[in-house]
Amino acid sequence: MEGYAQAAVDVARTEFELGLDFTSDSVDVLDDILVVVSESPERDLDFEVRLWGSYLGEVLRRRYAGGWEMTQYPGGTVAVPAVDVRGSRLFPLMKVYKRLTAGEEEDLRSFYTMVTERLGRPAQVN
Repeated sequence: MEGYAQAAVDVARTEFELGLDFTSDSVDVLDDILVVVSESPERDLDFEVRLWGSYLGEVLRRRYAGGWEMTQYPGGTVAVPAVDVRGSRLFPLMKVYKRLTAGEEEDLRSFYTMVTERLGRPAQVN
């Protein structure tokens, strides 16, 4: 997942001329990219979800010193990548899928704000 996240940084820079740096502020930049991606029906949805969802997950994983795992999405039947933070499971790829398919009502800033309010302060890493 970290490799996909780094690829997202590279694609953002080369294809969209935007910078992603794994900070909270970059979530808004990512949301702007997803607006453009969602307007391009020729794109491979599965790949775009993996690419940008991995980036969103890495922002959260790094902020809270969490870890990636494969686990079943609630109500689903298959394992999907999730970020585990102190026992809370976040599904950033599913969020990006919803953003790409449902539009503005699934904006990333609202999701990110909700997650950070529930999880509290970032991890203190030496």
